[in-house]
Amino acid sequence: MRSFAILWFGQIVSLIGSAMTWFAFTIWAWEAAGKASALAVISFLAFLPSVLFSPLAGALVDRWNRKRVMLLSDLATALGTLTVFLIYTFGDLQLWHIYLVSVLAGFFTAFQYPAYAAAVTTMLSKEDYARAEGMLGSARALSGILAPIFGAALLGVVGLSGIMLIDLATFLFAFVTLMVIHVPQPKPTVTGLQSKGTLRQEIGFGFRYIRETPSLRALTALFMVAGVFLAVGATLMAPLVLGGTGNDESALAAVQSTGAVGGVVGAALLSLWGGTRRRIHNVLLGGMGACLLGIVWLGAGGAVVLWAAGAFFFAFFEPFVEGGNLAIWQAKVPADVQGRVFSARHLLVQVPYLLGILGAGYLAEGFSIRPVLIGAGMLGALTFALGYALQPVREAETLLPDAMEAV
Repeated sequence: MRSFAILWFGQIVSLIGSAMTWFAFTIWAWEAAGKASALAVISFLAFLPSVLFSPLAGALVDRWNRKRVMLLSDLATALGTLTVFLIYTFGDLQLWHIYLVSVLAGFFTAFQYPAYAAAVTTMLSKEDYARAEGMLGSARALSGILAPIFGAALLGVVGLSGIMLIDLATFLFAFVTLMVIHVPQPKPTVTGLQSKGTLRQEIGFGFRYIRETPSLRALTALFMVAGVFLAVGATLMAPLVLGGTGNDESALAAVQSTGAVGGVVGAALLSLWGGTRRRIHNVLLGGMGACLLGIVWLGAGGAVVLWAAGAFFFAFFEPFVEGGNLAIWQAKVPADVQGRVFSARHLLVQVPYLLGILGAGYLAEGFSIRPVLIGAGMLGALTFALGYALQPVREAETLLPDAMEAV
């Protein structure tokens, strides 16, 4: 737990720096283009390679040293920020530069996700998985509180280049903390030994494992559908506020920070409580709450205080949804194949999410942002509610045996 706490603290510092940079990029891109679709394209390009390359990354993560993968992927992401800094400082930064760096950052994120998720499994006991996800969720949420505040305050003082330098400094801190901790490699299991083969065969193993496990297949399908509507809420929040306040950076910072407070509160509650005994309730009830009290409220509101309330609840329920879902997968999938299985799930779930991101901006321009948000929230809540009607989802924890012990 001591090593995990060090890893967690390093991630808090690094996430704050990264979130400040992306906040500044959001403001810069909105001022340069003035379109919701421009912000949607940045998010789409950052997610696309992390999704497309995730099966390859998962297979390699299961083969390689997971700590080394985390170090190299973090380093590569920092080099992307450094590249933008150099172009902005000594050249002429264009929107396509941000698009390109988003693609490169997304590629290395494909390796970060399975490596970090699988590392938690080997560092902690099964009883601590949900709490660990709550702690990691609190790190993400805390960065969401502080980054918009610091970003809005510092953008006019140090500019985009100064914020990127701060981001690089926070990366260095996180890199050092990861260097000093021990991340155990998983011990082999029967499933892991039987899954060995060529790289192509190992890439396909994750998809076969999900397909042949009804409850994991059903959970994946649920998130594939719900992810489209969650993506709409996440993507349209910034243009909703900026468009409704005349590009007021402080208003966007207030809404995003309030949302992040909700994430911290939700993650802290999950860390202390651990969630419901049956994790599936965290997933389904939390998803309905995020959609109805979060996305619908964002669309229905017409003032900063109402948008902030919607952002709060949208983020509050996220740790319960993600933490509950990940805890189920970590407990049921053998540790030495989690890189491949988690990456396969990531690809299947994130492709619809990507489509939601890309479509959100154009839907908002074709209609208007508020009714698109309300419709997405209602459909998302219905999707999570239908999970209770599906036995493989509702009874996933009892239908699935715990992961086999190492041999």
